[in-house]
Amino acid sequence: MTIDPNGTKAGGVNPGASEHPHRQIAAQIRSRIRAGDWAPGERLPSIPAIAEMYGVAKQTVQRTIDQLRIEGVLITKPGSGTYVRGTRRRLNRLSRGRYGPQRGYHSDLAARYRQQLVEVGRAAAPDEVADAFGVPTGTVLVFRRHLVRTDEATVEVGAAWLLPSDADGTSLARFESFGRPLYQEVEDVTDRVYASATDQLSARLPTREECEILAVRPDTPVLHLLHTAYDRSHRPIEVAVATWPGPMTTLTEEYAIPAQRPAVIDTDPDAYLA
Repeated sequence: MTIDPNGTKAGGVNPGASEHPHRQIAAQIRSRIRAGDWAPGERLPSIPAIAEMYGVAKQTVQRTIDQLRIEGVLITKPGSGTYVRGTRRRLNRLSRGRYGPQRGYHSDLAARYRQQLVEVGRAAAPDEVADAFGVPTGTVLVFRRHLVRTDEATVEVGAAWLLPSDADGTSLARFESFGRPLYQEVEDVTDRVYASATDQLSARLPTREECEILAVRPDTPVLHLLHTAYDRSHRPIEVAVATWPGPMTTLTEEYAIPAQRPAVIDTDPDAYLA
């Protein structure tokens, strides 16, 4: 193995550096992926081959692969190999993005989300959903579960929860895809209008089912959204949940910055606190 004047091996690992070798290799792999040497969906060389490339033990390379999997850069397919997972998925579904710029059906919404309905039924509501509806824990509600897929992988697991008094005996309780945003179907069926909504976003570790569906490790954080929509009387009409692999997800919210009030004088900093 050749060494350059700085003491760095040709593979890119400097044994005298304070950074651990597996982190150095991870940085090199990230750089090569960013440079296009390995494209999204492309399989990386085997662990023994990478170990030889960098002049390190196979255990060091395994630590590198584990780190990049946690970060969402790589995905390992059992019996096949390790692949570049692809670019981050940008989500603008928080708040206004879920409903479009104005009321009415927008075909681009359905195309952008690529939701696949997977199950419709009745079940005891999770605690967070029951709390959002203001009903006792274990109350049976109607649910509509879905997945969102890209060409590469499943990137979202979610469900919409509805009150049986609104959904029973209607299309909302049947396994039907509506070809339009769910809220419009709910409004037509229930004669209740969506007037406001709140989003609560949190980070947590995935459940076993989420690990399998999203192809993430148990120690990879996920982002979890609790969305509660209210009617004009501020009564909950729908509670939706969605979970995304954290390292692969970027949440974007665009908004205007309030203009300065005409009466505010620039030289008076306390005026901005009024």
